[in-house]
Amino acid sequence: MTATPDLGTRTPQHASPDLLRSVFRQHAAGVAVITARGENGPVGFTATSLSSVSAQPPMLSFGISTGASSWPAISGADHVGVHVLGEHQEELAATFARSGADRFGAPTAWREGPEGVPILDGVLAWLVCRVVARVPAGDHRIVLAEVVLGDHAGTGRPLLYHQGRFNGLRD
Repeated sequence: MTATPDLGTRTPQHASPDLLRSVFRQHAAGVAVITARGENGPVGFTATSLSSVSAQPPMLSFGISTGASSWPAISGADHVGVHVLGEHQEELAATFARSGADRFGAPTAWREGPEGVPILDGVLAWLVCRVVARVPAGDHRIVLAEVVLGDHAGTGRPLLYHQGRFNGLRD
């Protein structure tokens, strides 16, 4: 006998962008900033889609909308920076998520790193990765990138995104 899920009095919704957004608001995700060198200077965006893909070779993935202001640079970049944010960096996450913001202006602290990739200061961890593929996925691209080098020596606790807000871990 197979168990039937208890749907209560609610009627399931058909697939839609709103359903997907609503479901993923229930999913807590770590917050990262992806950076790259663009033709007109550094670009970057806040991502909650960061995922480990492979340990050998070390590889990760993230998603980006093809309508994002950073997409033109990411679409042609050989290397990207991946930054894991700490709970003390809520404003930095909001800056890189805001359309039209001067993401690399003060108070953002950063430097040019290996392969010309912008590296953000004060993060929990960062990686420089070589882009190996950009896979079409609806109105997004899934970027697969192989880790070249990085640093995991930052201190603090991770920043999370849940219910449309940035949060810290709770004990």
